[in-house]
Amino acid sequence: MNLNATLFAQLIVFLILAWFTMKFVWPPLINALDERSKKIAEGLAAAEKGTADLAQAQARVSLMEASAKSENHARMAEAEKQAAELIEQARREAEAERARIVARAAQDAAQEMQRVRDTLRNDVAALAVQGASQILKREVDARAHAELLDQLKAQL
Repeated sequence: MNLNATLFAQLIVFLILAWFTMKFVWPPLINALDERSKKIAEGLAAAEKGTADLAQAQARVSLMEASAKSENHARMAEAEKQAAELIEQARREAEAERARIVARAAQDAAQEMQRVRDTLRNDVAALAVQGASQILKREVDARAHAELLDQLKAQL
């Protein structure tokens, strides 16, 4: 067997695999990651909005404190209590929303990564069978070698 021909065939198979991966695997993966980052950015923007709302609530509390000084002390205590509750509620809602979005994005990314890995394993196994078929110059029966293919997928 000619070593140069073998290396050349392997180079061609590798280049085909690289082209296939760059053409069909990477774009959906990159798009999914971009969508997730957009969702995360939107979640962080919502958290920032919550922080801005918190700052506005604190500013309102400051204004309430200034105007409440002229009113009786009972109203001032009630206003402070309500403002603290609003601030705490806004903080909890913003934190819960941020945590939920980050967790969902991480889960979706993990699922997408697993799906891409499984697809890639299947594609590599099919390419290996096709390459072996071409090297042997005869058709390899995938059904007859299903166990061998399953072992190959598990190793990948």
